[in-house]
Formats: sequence, structure tokens, C-alpha cells
Amino acid sequence: MLPAGSLVSLSDTLLTDVPAPATAPRTHSAKRWRPQRVVFTPDALDEEFGQQILARVAAQNLEVELLKSNRLTGLRGDDVRATYRTAKNTLAIVKAPAGALRLQPTPPSADWQLNLAEGCPAHCQYCYLAGSLSGPPVVKAFANLPQLLANTAAYEQPGRVVSFEASCYTDVLGIEHLTGSLGEAVRYFGAREGAQLRFVSKYDHVDSLLGQPHHGRTRARFSLNAEPVVRRLEGGTASVEARLQALRKLALPAGKGGGGYPVGVVLAPIMPIPDWQQHYTELLDRLRAVLDFDCDLIAEFITHRFTPGSKDVLLQWYPNTSLDLAEAGRAVKRNKFGGLKYVYQPEQMKAMKAWFYAEWQRRFPQAPGQYWT
Repeated sequence: MLPAGSLVSLSDTLLTDVPAPATAPRTHSAKRWRPQRVVFTPDALDEEFGQQILARVAAQNLEVELLKSNRLTGLRGDDVRATYRTAKNTLAIVKAPAGALRLQPTPPSADWQLNLAEGCPAHCQYCYLAGSLSGPPVVKAFANLPQLLANTAAYEQPGRVVSFEASCYTDVLGIEHLTGSLGEAVRYFGAREGAQLRFVSKYDHVDSLLGQPHHGRTRARFSLNAEPVVRRLEGGTASVEARLQALRKLALPAGKGGGGYPVGVVLAPIMPIPDWQQHYTELLDRLRAVLDFDCDLIAEFITHRFTPGSKDVLLQWYPNTSLDLAEAGRAVKRNKFGGLKYVYQPEQMKAMKAWFYAEWQRRFPQAPGQYWT
């Protein structure tokens, strides 16, 4: 372990107005999302799975609007904040375009993206979708899901397991009660010997997944973070404790009332907030206490980063955010297309990586850390 306070200077320009630790962790479950507006395009209604979503939504007494064209309208308000509120309260059931059948690689998380939906009902103030998806942040679920699933067979490779990430542009568990898309995908991949589905969530409603015939071919992961980060920056999501209990439930063997899934944790976005070692130590200790049995577990470590475009969008969505978006003191990382993002300085990254890997290995020696970024 690094000496306590060895990175204390890093916190001076970060999330300094973190609330004092509570006497006990919060335990609340996430509220099930009930969009104020649910719309279906004609193309979506032509799909059998679109009709299934319609039945699910209607059964929950949500008002449904059947659009006359495939163009989504009525999503913009008088200003950016009004547009954000309107879009975030809208679920649109649409048919994914033909381009969705040309899957994109998504290392290091998985081999390929598999988008069951786009947009997220949560209100995370560091949202990675800001600047990634164009237009108002409406949640779109794809009615031609069976076609999207069948298309993945073309990307399988003999002799190796090919992984497909379902959480690049949405939280599939957060909308599962309305769409049923995740359960459909779990069942599909349960029958594919050469493929694995992966998803990650900040929600905790996992009961519908417990009896699914996944056959070990879906890895269920939960996004976790230090209590101060979750409390201040992850609006509308389940508490850390609720996520931990959902993780335990999915990881437990079926014979003990669980789902028997391979599982994982995504520690993200890691931030060197004041007393960060203490807060993340508490998180890892709680995780160790919850997973007090043998299970198939992996970890992914993702530090906070932002682009100029995402910063601009986030400050419009959350003008009073306490999230540190100062470019000063950050390092610039460029991709092969010339785009840039602001990340922590190399020495900061090296020190944090060493600490997290050591602490993780000490608690979970049999569980690999897949990557640090």
C-alpha cells in the first residue's frame, strides 16, 4: 500500500466539497424509471419484439403515443436544460438503422459493441454519453432486437470466445422492466457456445435475470465507486449497498437462490478525491464482505476523463456540478483520429494504479484485473 497521504496534493483541485462520511452507508434501491412520455415509431410497431415492448409498457399503465412517422419530434424545450429534462423523461421505441448491423470494436471492455438501446435514465454528472450521442438525450430502445442478436453470429470466430458489450450507450438493466431486451439477449447468448454477452449497471433490479438460462455466457458487472462520488454525482441510481447486494444475488449459485452468473465490477470513474484511499478501501472491504464465496469475478479500472465536447455538454446539463472539469493539471491524450481527452497526469495514474492493483489483489487474489485506463 502507498503511504497514507502520498497523493494528498492531488485532491486540492478535485471534488473538494465532498460531504462528511455518513454513520452508515445508504441502502436505497433505485426507483424504477417511469418515463413521462413513451413513443413508438411505425417501423418499431412492425417488429414482433416492438409489439412485446408495447405490451410491457401498457401493462405498467404508461401512456403511449403512436407516431405517424419514424422521426422523433417534441424533444426540444426552450433551452438546453429544458431539452435535457424533456428528453430524459422520454422513452422512444425505434428500429435500429442498418448501420447498427456493422458492429464496432470496443476494446478493452469487449471485442464488439452490441447496442440494445441508446441513452440512459440516470443522471450521472460525469456522463460518458455526453458528446458521444448526438441530439437530445432521449432513451431509444431497439424493436428489431432479434435481428441485432442474430447478426452477432457473423462476428464469432472458431476457437475463441468473442465478447459483446451491451452497455456502451445505455444502462440496459435500468430500462429492463420496460423493454425486456436484456433478458432476451441473455437467453440468446446462453445458446451460443462461442460468444459472451457483457453488461454493466448502476441499477439493482435483477430478479428477472435470476432464472434465465445464461449457461455462464453472460457476465453481469456493476459500476461501483466511493460513497462520496456516488452520493454527489450519480443521481437516480441505486446506492452502493443495493448494487453490492444485486451483485451478490447474481453471483450466488442457483442452488443457493442466486443466478450463478460470472460477474464483475467496474470501478469507475476513479477520482483522487480527498481521502480517496480511505474511501476506496471502505468500498473494497464492503465488496469483499459481500462476495464471501467462490465466484467467477473480474475487475475493470477506469479513471475519470473528459473531452472538450463532453465538458461543454455536461456544463450545460449540470451547470452547478461539483465535478472537477479543470483542464489545468490534466494530461492530454490523443486518439488516432486526432481527438483529445483530458486524463490524469502520468505520475498520478501510475501511483493510483499501483495502489488499486495491490489492494484488489490482496482481497481477490484469484480475480484478474482486466485493464486500467
